[in-house]
Amino acid sequence: MEKVMKLASQRAVVIFSVSSCCMCYSVKSLFHELGVNAAVHELDEDPRGAEMEKALVRLLGRRPAVPTIFIGGRLVGSTDRIMSLHLSGKLVPLLRDAGALWL
Repeated sequence: MEKVMKLASQRAVVIFSVSSCCMCYSVKSLFHELGVNAAVHELDEDPRGAEMEKALVRLLGRRPAVPTIFIGGRLVGSTDRIMSLHLSGKLVPLLRDAGALWL
């Protein structure tokens, strides 16, 4: 868990993902389109990915553990939460407050 939390606080937006996950791709694409330079940790490509996935499952209390998004070092959630924030107009202000957007 410590490794996950340390990584989650290293950038304004951090995404824990699996390279073959379509929902992960959707979230990464959204942030890219918004101009956010997110730190992306592909768990299937990281030697400690399985360990990080277990920590995310404990943190979230559910499987699958990806995608998991942190903004400003705080856990925001998964695809459903990000899309809900985006559709309600609350994602961009949250990203600005975290320093991920300068507009």
